[in-house]
Amino acid sequence: MKKFFGLLLLLPLLLGCNKSEATDHQHKAEMIHEHDRCHLCGMVITKYPGPKGQVHLKAEKMVPKFCSSRDMFNFALQPENKRQIDYMMVHDAAATDWDQPDDGAFIDAASAFYVYGTSKKAVMGPAVAPFSTKAAAEAFAKEYGGRVLTFDDITLELLAGDK
Repeated sequence: MKKFFGLLLLLPLLLGCNKSEATDHQHKAEMIHEHDRCHLCGMVITKYPGPKGQVHLKAEKMVPKFCSSRDMFNFALQPENKRQIDYMMVHDAAATDWDQPDDGAFIDAASAFYVYGTSKKAVMGPAVAPFSTKAAAEAFAKEYGGRVLTFDDITLELLAGDK
């Protein structure tokens, strides 16, 4: 009988452990406000066309936001920053207006496809245009030029024009 009551006392603890916070973690984008400045270059983010980006850091509540996905990659690929990143978000260029991207169109940067070398104007050098599907990226590249890349294809050498 004592064992039975002992198990009853442990039951709430066991039930409370069945959900892991790690599995409940959903990636959420932060809204970009009118006066937010790019974490890399300091420019007002909403003043310029093209998809934006943001980096969510492991041990920080502050979310660095960027005037372009290009600037986001230039920050995120630095060795001292890379290891601190939890996840990154970018605007899906197929789901939002190029000139004024909607914050409801943020997607996970790691699973996106990118078009690099496009004729479409962005801020801070050639655009790195993100898309949620390869088909959308290919259609954009066909219309505006550039090549389709994955997240892992984006490197500092590419952004510097060395590739």
